[in-house]
Parts: sequence; structure tokens; C-alpha cells
Amino acid sequence: MLFFRSEEHIDRWCGTWRFERGAVLDLDLGWRLAEAWYGPDRRDSQWRRRTLDETVALFTELGLTSDFWSLL
Repeated sequence: MLFFRSEEHIDRWCGTWRFERGAVLDLDLGWRLAEAWYGPDRRDSQWRRRTLDETVALFTELGLTSDFWSLL
């Protein structure tokens, strides 16, 4: 994960390093994704890894629906 100060900064960085631009999240959406993804306590004996369908549903719920987030 990289943090940038503006859209222009992202474009300049991608051009300099010859990387294709990937997904861009603002801090609020990044925080909501982190809370949902890392929130469950993995030390809990009932914890289990999300299924593919559960992960797709989470991404959809958060509005992460571009090709970048496609798992299927």
C-alpha cells in the first residue's frame, strides 16, 4: 500500500516507475476495508478464513467492484 497526496501524484509516480495504475482508495474506504478484513480476532477458536464468496460479498458491500478487485 502506498499513500499519495493527490491524483496527480499517483499519475506521476506510476509514470516514473512504469507501473499501471491500480485501485485507489481514500482514507475512509481504506479504513473501512481494514476494519472489515482484520477486525475479527484470529485468536478466537471460532475464527475461520473467509470463503471466496464471502470475500466477493465484502468487496461488493464496500463498493470495490472494479476489475482490480475481481476474484472470479
